[in-house]
Amino acid sequence: MYYAQMESPVGTLTLAGETANCVDSISFGDGDMPREAKPDADRFAEARAQLTEYFQGQRERFDFPMRLTGNGFRRQVLEQLCHVPFGKTVSYGELAAAVGNERAARAVGGAVGSNPLAIVVPCHRVLAAGGGIGGFGGGLEAKRKLLAIEGVTPKG
Repeated sequence: MYYAQMESPVGTLTLAGETANCVDSISFGDGDMPREAKPDADRFAEARAQLTEYFQGQRERFDFPMRLTGNGFRRQVLEQLCHVPFGKTVSYGELAAAVGNERAARAVGGAVGSNPLAIVVPCHRVLAAGGGIGGFGGGLEAKRKLLAIEGVTPKG
């Protein structure tokens, strides 16, 4: 496993992956890297460049090589989340309905919370019912900043 870090408006981001330049995870902070993980600042240059463009308001979609892991319901939720456009939001309940189970808002929250590709799979675009900020693994201030980049102001 290889990793690289970058500074961003939402703090340190850690990008990691097992092969070539394919990103398997983007996490907030220093990440929880296995002992055998090797730092490689050059490995994820394209991903870091695209994230920088996003933070500068110059990119709305990402197309660097990445791998979304997981299966079943979790993967279905994360794939559906990828269809929420830049500058738009969805509630946990709406996301649950989109995957065919409108009663699964809490389970959707768990799937969103386990998102391995923060920012790229836009879990920050999921709000609580009524437009409240909800939760976020990177912290609520980071979520507010990401939404502000996209021109969204949540309630609360």
